[in-house]
Amino acid sequence: MFVYLVRRLFLIIPTFIGITLLTFVIINLAPGSPIEQKIQAIRFGSAMGGGEGGGGKIRESGVSQEVIEALKKQYGFDKPIHVRYLIWLKNIARLDFGNSFTYEEPVIDVIASKMPVSLQFGLTSLILIYLVCIPLGMRMAIKAGSIYDRGVGLWLNFLYAIPPLVLGIFLITIFAGKLDLFPIGGIKSDNYEEFSTFAKIWDRVHHFVLPLICYIIGGFTEISYLMRNSMLEVIKSDYTRTARAKGLTEKVVLYKHALRNALIALVPGVASFFGVFLAGSLIIERLFNLDGIGLLGYQSVLARDYNVIMGLTFISSLVLVFGRILTDVVYVLVDPRIDFK
Repeated sequence: MFVYLVRRLFLIIPTFIGITLLTFVIINLAPGSPIEQKIQAIRFGSAMGGGEGGGGKIRESGVSQEVIEALKKQYGFDKPIHVRYLIWLKNIARLDFGNSFTYEEPVIDVIASKMPVSLQFGLTSLILIYLVCIPLGMRMAIKAGSIYDRGVGLWLNFLYAIPPLVLGIFLITIFAGKLDLFPIGGIKSDNYEEFSTFAKIWDRVHHFVLPLICYIIGGFTEISYLMRNSMLEVIKSDYTRTARAKGLTEKVVLYKHALRNALIALVPGVASFFGVFLAGSLIIERLFNLDGIGLLGYQSVLARDYNVIMGLTFISSLVLVFGRILTDVVYVLVDPRIDFK
């Protein structure tokens, strides 16, 4: 196992270079650039800066070639694309992500300011999904073919078919609008700092409920059915029948022998779900006015903020790669018979 982990760790380097190089080339070849964004801002500022005869007539203004060349040199766009990528790699080795073209702040500070929102919802969703879906899927497997199994399955399929955008609009319209039970959006109230400690906790929970429902609703069906099918396969296996033949109680057979082996099928989902939730959700964040990573990534793409895009790519790629390694470790912890070589 140790040799396998060392080999996987060494493979992180070419994997990381492949992901970041591809992303770097795509965003640099895409139409538009931070230079064009700056030029448009300069032109807009110049046009709005004057008028004639008090009539407020907007005048057109151009940008000289000297200004354009100065901007290119300032942001490093006077160099070939491969040179810029090598410079980016060199800076990343020192954990220097550069400055955001939009926020004019260090990229790491911008990402760090948005990360807590997505991380809170991501971890909470992940924990709730597995806490609910493991016993739910297990119960469905035990009562396979019964009214309970079919009824729960019907509801899970119904929930899975609802798009997060539609669900979010419904929740806001009914529970935040008509019933006024929850706030429309945001992560906390405007006067949050004036609350007591208990009131702050309640205010956070109050704002958490509706977007959290949108986060977890899709994962419920996938994990529940995965647990159900895995548990069904284990229940029908030879060693489970042997355990019953030895006179063990049904509770011991299910929870000591069957459950542990059924959980193996859920291990790969932990890493993938963690990566997805950590990255945030653009739809949910925009709908509930949550200033998280998903919204930051979307805005950075629109603004051609290359440094922020590459910073997000760096973090997400590391999370996914280390998540896969963590998955292999959990495999061994769940089932010691598994040996990676």
